[in-house]
Amino acid sequence: MQIGFVCNKYDNYLFIFHRGSSIAYLLLYVDDIVLTASSDLLKNEIITLLKTEFAMPDLGKLSYFLEISVTRSADTIFLCQRKYVEEIVYRSKMVNCKIMATPVDSTSNLSALDGDPVLDPTLYKSLAGALQYLTFTRPDIAYVVQQVCLFMHAPRDPNFTSLKRIIRYVKGTLDYGLHLYPSAPNKLLSYTDADWAGCPDTRRSTSGYCVFLGDNLIFWSAKRQPTLFHSSAEAEYRGVANVVAEICWLRNLLLEL
Repeated sequence: MQIGFVCNKYDNYLFIFHRGSSIAYLLLYVDDIVLTASSDLLKNEIITLLKTEFAMPDLGKLSYFLEISVTRSADTIFLCQRKYVEEIVYRSKMVNCKIMATPVDSTSNLSALDGDPVLDPTLYKSLAGALQYLTFTRPDIAYVVQQVCLFMHAPRDPNFTSLKRIIRYVKGTLDYGLHLYPSAPNKLLSYTDADWAGCPDTRRSTSGYCVFLGDNLIFWSAKRQPTLFHSSAEAEYRGVANVVAEICWLRNLLLEL
């Protein structure tokens, strides 16, 4: 901040620098930094100033950040967590397991009452938490990971079976990730949906949404709703309210950028 950066009020990890028509963004997570600027001259000046305060290397163009690899081509940026997936498979001792074509059995709803308690709940919690971080680049597993995480306090065998199915799926889709394309960011577009009383234990509904900026998927969520609703229409409206609140936050963040 002594250099002239201002902390973004909508995201406290993001700092913005303005000087005339020049601009720079600095994203900070503990001691990992991503820096981009409107010119190489400004970027190098900022790096030099930072190095006077901290011992830090310049690793060049962004290629790996917080377990996420960044690959550039002529017209796209690809975010992938292949190495992280391999670590999850190894930790689960499922290196030689058969792969699955889908991450979830859509014909069954998980319950906190079915089956016996798992023998190693710590392993279940560890793997479920690891899969949560994987959803940063894998929206295709956001819903089912949310489902298995509901039972981290007291997992049972059917819950663990569902978790293992996710691992079998991601093992067969190591190279899946998120593509970012150059496009005019002139609109936010969202889609949302909800079931009604889908949880067999609490009768709560689950809602989900995704948000696009131009052609790019930038935000998604799947979450069990906190209260009961009398109808599917009520559950749908709650889902819409959730995504509208998220879009308001994203809009304010983009306006400040």
